[in-house]
Amino acid sequence: MRKALIYLALLFTGLSLFAQTSDSMEVPVPGGRSIRMEGVFLQPLQERDSVLIADQLLYGFELKEVEEGTQFAFPQWKNDEKGGVQVVGPWVVDTVKVHKVRKGMPQLLDIRGGMVITSFDEGVYDLPEIMVGRLSKDGVLDTLVFDSMRLEVKTMPVDTATFVPHDIKGQIRYPVTFKEVIPWIGVGLAVILLIWLATYLYRKYRRKSDPAYARKDPAHIVALRELDKYRGSKLWAADKQKAFYSGVTDVLREYVSSRYGISAMEMTTAEIFADMKATDVPQELLSEVKDLFERADFVKFAKYVASDEDNATVLPLAVRFVTETYQADVENEAEKNGGNE
Repeated sequence: MRKALIYLALLFTGLSLFAQTSDSMEVPVPGGRSIRMEGVFLQPLQERDSVLIADQLLYGFELKEVEEGTQFAFPQWKNDEKGGVQVVGPWVVDTVKVHKVRKGMPQLLDIRGGMVITSFDEGVYDLPEIMVGRLSKDGVLDTLVFDSMRLEVKTMPVDTATFVPHDIKGQIRYPVTFKEVIPWIGVGLAVILLIWLATYLYRKYRRKSDPAYARKDPAHIVALRELDKYRGSKLWAADKQKAFYSGVTDVLREYVSSRYGISAMEMTTAEIFADMKATDVPQELLSEVKDLFERADFVKFAKYVASDEDNATVLPLAVRFVTETYQADVENEAEKNGGNE
């Protein structure tokens, strides 16, 4: 028995499989019977009408009413390095049916054995016969030979007449949801708030630091405030009259420039009062102020020393000129508004 099993192992080791040929070969088995059998099958594992490249198939055999305890040996096939058919899985034997027998009789089984094969090349292949060594319980050695089968492997057909190539489709764009927009709205509002705050702080700083941005008081308020600085001072003393008269007349020049649009700061006394004649300032008041300006010119440029009586009239006259001209403008504006009503 041991010699028979060793013989079966040596016999079915190293047989080459899957040369692309039309001839099938029966391997003689010395010392045992060679019995040709039916029941070979080639079953595709994919459900389609034809076998395509890389499809897997189960190639094997079926035996009926095999006595329980019978031993089998299967050929160990090697893949062809040149391509063709390739072995994917080893031999697997399953029991498909157990027969009912009388008590005391040996159990009979229907078995099914096979291995998974495939091919990565198009073509027609004659698969080799399947030769299975069988050793019965009585020690009888047989070789069961199953007929070979033909395998046709095809490629996926392409209808070039009706095939139309298409461009690659672009990325699918889904509508933007409100949930996705909320963060961007928040960022936008935050940016607007920061810009507004920065602008507000900048303007506030400029108003405090730059006089050009500061709110300007009316011309008569500015003039009266500046004239008040000379009240109660002794600037009109003999040694300080030049500064006193220059300061007072400069305040009046600024006032005339702001109220009447005359460039008094760059004009001489004669030019100023020549232009002032076109205004609504009373002639008597205009003459008094002109005398003040001429006296100031003498003090500044001719080293004239004015009397205390003349000096005492300077500030009251300047204040009266500002207040009377301002009040005259207010009354004229009121008359215009009353006439319109």
